[in-house]
Amino acid sequence: MPTPEARKNKRMLAVLVLFVVGMVGASYAAVPLYRIFCQVTGFGGTTQVAAEESSIVLDRMMTVRFDATANGVPWSFQPVQRQIELRVGESVVAYYRATNTSDRAVVGTATFNVTPLKVGQYFNKIECFCFTEQRLEPGQSVDMPVLFFVDPEIAQDRNLEEVKTITLSYTFFPVEQEPVAKKRSVSRLDRADSEQRLN
Repeated sequence: MPTPEARKNKRMLAVLVLFVVGMVGASYAAVPLYRIFCQVTGFGGTTQVAAEESSIVLDRMMTVRFDATANGVPWSFQPVQRQIELRVGESVVAYYRATNTSDRAVVGTATFNVTPLKVGQYFNKIECFCFTEQRLEPGQSVDMPVLFFVDPEIAQDRNLEEVKTITLSYTFFPVEQEPVAKKRSVSRLDRADSEQRLN
């Protein structure tokens, strides 16, 4: 028959094991939960994803500037245009150009945000190269589109009345993968169509 002290020790061990299992589970859940929180609230400049273009276009003008960084990928990566003027609610296509300067195929993935950070909940992307991984062959250069609009709801937010300029930033990181067949995301946007939109 176990002594009261032995039963107490077993109970304590069970509580500690449950605590450790719970902490490990929480650590795995933290990243996806934080990502969902940022996407819903726009926290940290996280942009939104829209299924379609806005049906409302306001007279309020905005300037969107573009920024690009390659971190650990042997790519030259920069925006094709430095900035675009648009009306709130108007859908616009911008391009980023990436060139693989190495002698091997490289797969990269882009992280993104906007500043000021509080604008994130109103910045909507419909199409973006950042939604999928990008593979560039040695020496390959590609113009990658992002189709976006600023949600007209921004006009109702008194904290953003002074905002006239938004900066959209992307950083490409390498993706370690086993060798696979050539891969590149396909966008419904083609260069000719998007140039027509910009003009």
